[in-house]
Amino acid sequence: MKVGIKTISELSGFSIATVSNVLNNKGSISRDTKEKVLQIAHEVGYIGKEKISNIQLVVYKKHGQVVGDTPFFSALIEGIESTCRVCGFQMEICNINKSSIDYDELLYQVLHNQSTAILLLATELLAEDVAVFEQSLSPVLVLDSWYPKLNFSSVTINNIDSVQNAVEYLIGKGHIEIGHIKSSYLIQNFREREYGFLKALELNGISRNDSYDISLTPTMDGAYRDMKDFLQSQHPKLPTAFFADNDIIALGAMKALQETGIRIPQDISIIGFDDLPFCEISSPSLTTIKVDKEQMGSMAVKMLIDYIINGNSRPFKLSVSTEFIERESVLDIRTNGKPDKA
Repeated sequence: MKVGIKTISELSGFSIATVSNVLNNKGSISRDTKEKVLQIAHEVGYIGKEKISNIQLVVYKKHGQVVGDTPFFSALIEGIESTCRVCGFQMEICNINKSSIDYDELLYQVLHNQSTAILLLATELLAEDVAVFEQSLSPVLVLDSWYPKLNFSSVTINNIDSVQNAVEYLIGKGHIEIGHIKSSYLIQNFREREYGFLKALELNGISRNDSYDISLTPTMDGAYRDMKDFLQSQHPKLPTAFFADNDIIALGAMKALQETGIRIPQDISIIGFDDLPFCEISSPSLTTIKVDKEQMGSMAVKMLIDYIINGNSRPFKLSVSTEFIERESVLDIRTNGKPDKA
């Protein structure tokens, strides 16, 4: 037998009228009262998962340097939207910016909307940023990041194996002096990619050379400017090949390298990550790691719907596999000889 408003009133200590107003979103009720009533209603089953008809993609920007209007996130959203439509759920998009003046109020609304499940795009977030979503009255699934100490299921990219395979591809082409072009803003994806990079070097008996690691702003213009400054101010000894954390950083760095007179791939080879449309038309075209962004978004929606219908007693992680895309930005120095640094 389903509990009623009277039970919630008794458990919360508030009058039946107050409880009714909270549950029907009427009247002027304090935030603390709303939180207590809604939490109890959720715990006793008055607010049930069967009422959820919407899926809200919460795009959470902590600094906005990684999540932006790029082909990666556009394709991800397209996969989410199309699957919601096919499965009969309404899709909403909510943008939350940590630095906005209305951040607290908007976050409160998201966490206490019991009719809408949350698909949290957590690309830029640390565990402490995501922990607040444990207070949500509706199911939450994390997209594009993973937090093993938090009670959330996640859909992520298989970063470690993907980058390990890419670096071993470089090694197979004769490169042993390999650098890492890193984002100056650390996120979980980039940490995992660095782990895959180092794992490939270690397994192949290659020592890491810290002087080959370069941190760049993770935007096209920022990466270009930072790389240009680095090359002009330090005149560094460069490796024969680089792995870059993503295509945007790789393409910005490529432009700076080429303007400095360094040829790609004749002098330096480079591999990116994401397979953005720009990669095919860059000169040279960029060897990269393809992520099926639409499939990733679609899988996240399907998992969240399963959670809405069946519940989820134990969190799990689904890693989406990638595809290595070989183009023109890597030189085989076994057959062409060591790059001649211009």
